[in-house]
Amino acid sequence: MKLYIVSGTSGSGKSIALHALEDLGYYCIDNLPVGLLPAFVQELQAAKRQGYSHAAVGVDARNLVNDFSALPEALKHMRESGIPYQILFMDADDDTLLKRFSETRRPHPLTRGNTPLADAIRRERELLEPIAARADLRLDTSHTNVHQLRDLVQAHVGAASSGKLSLLFESFGYKHGIPVDADFVFDIRCLPNPHWKPSLRALTGRDADVITFLEQQPEVEKMYQSISGFISTWLPHFENDNRSYLTVAIGCTGGQHRSVYFAERLARHFASDRAKVSVRHRELS
Repeated sequence: MKLYIVSGTSGSGKSIALHALEDLGYYCIDNLPVGLLPAFVQELQAAKRQGYSHAAVGVDARNLVNDFSALPEALKHMRESGIPYQILFMDADDDTLLKRFSETRRPHPLTRGNTPLADAIRRERELLEPIAARADLRLDTSHTNVHQLRDLVQAHVGAASSGKLSLLFESFGYKHGIPVDADFVFDIRCLPNPHWKPSLRALTGRDADVITFLEQQPEVEKMYQSISGFISTWLPHFENDNRSYLTVAIGCTGGQHRSVYFAERLARHFASDRAKVSVRHRELS
């Protein structure tokens, strides 16, 4: 039996995550009151005997406002009942959430009377912080569309179901902010920048001319060996600690050249001896 508890800020994509889990064969329930989790666990145990082995439940601010005190006890009950669970927490930056609510014209669940949307978003984060602190996996959806988010959730869950650690290398640009869901962040802005060569400016770190330029720089190779060596040294320790996910973010200024090259090269290197390795280029998407 495996249970995912999906939570996060309103507008961050929780419904999309639940749909992605449903496509993987999970029995999904959205907006379940926390107080009903123990009863739901009992149903899971009965369903297990009937051949059902995976479920997911959405828990968010709509049922945490007056019911959050029941969450620790519910989680304790599941542990004692032998139901393994993982918490998936999703979030996005304030500007993205404001834009999404503006586009959909749907009311925020915590807007009451004359409460401004920005205040409701901040209040929701405060309510969700205790469950966010317990999260096994945090996803920042600020720069993902529906299809990318669905693929990301399914990739992580598929890796966890196999019992193998899922290793994600993500490139990003510092001028757009640091990914909040990264476990490790490496800053490579000190390396020579292809952006300043006019012939390379419109290309990316996937293009042969950019790769050639970077591989001609001694500092690039030295940085690559340092980062890959660090990951190789500590990755087994995270696996021994029963971690299911590890996200390594590589950042340059714009997220187009150097970080893309590093993420691609690191992913190829670690994919040579492990099955669950993926790469994501936040700014290119």
